[in-house]
Amino acid sequence: MPDRTVSPSLFADASTPKTSGETGWVTAHCDGGARGNPGPSGYGAVLAGPNGEPLAELSEFLGIRTNNYAEYSGLLGVLAYALEHGHRRLRVVSDSELMVKQIQGKYRVNSPDLKPLWQEAKNRIAQLDGFEISHALRHKNKDADRLANLAMDRGMKRPQAPGQPAPPPLKATPYPTKSSTPPNPDAQRSPVSGTPASGTMLRGFTRDGVIHVLGGQSLPNGVFVKIIPE
Repeated sequence: MPDRTVSPSLFADASTPKTSGETGWVTAHCDGGARGNPGPSGYGAVLAGPNGEPLAELSEFLGIRTNNYAEYSGLLGVLAYALEHGHRRLRVVSDSELMVKQIQGKYRVNSPDLKPLWQEAKNRIAQLDGFEISHALRHKNKDADRLANLAMDRGMKRPQAPGQPAPPPLKATPYPTKSSTPPNPDAQRSPVSGTPASGTMLRGFTRDGVIHVLGGQSLPNGVFVKIIPE
């Protein structure tokens, strides 16, 4: 189960009604990353109230995921926090240009692994009274980046700073983790050659200019392939 840490010392007063955020905008800086792509990943986020007062720090280890998956997880994390605590207007700042422009509708979502996360984000955004998202360079998102790296450190069992014990794990915010069940590769092979049929979507990666297909499949000589970065 993913490890999600929320800094309780930065929470607003627990006695505050859940509707207290309805009249002002909450600002969230979020960031996600992976050490390797895919690799050990995590996200971090910092939320501040309408007057700049600190509300919360979020930090969650996600397991072996891609950078883009981690970026979307950060967005989903701050959306969940806003909805759970009655904050109806949310501004999000992220250094992921891809995610920001996909949420804004400027880029299409082609990745089957990101599409359910994008859809879940849109569903949560629709529950708010106001939402804005903007892109910022990484150096303007350093606190969220620090929390994302702390999450990855915890997941990789790196020691905490002196005097700062590892925070206890909390239940992660549920959201879709994968696209629909991938098709059976054997059902899409040519019965004659045993190679994938024309039009079949395969998954793989490139290394040193060579395409490596996952699942033990192979490509016949002379075929053309379309590579879409994830």
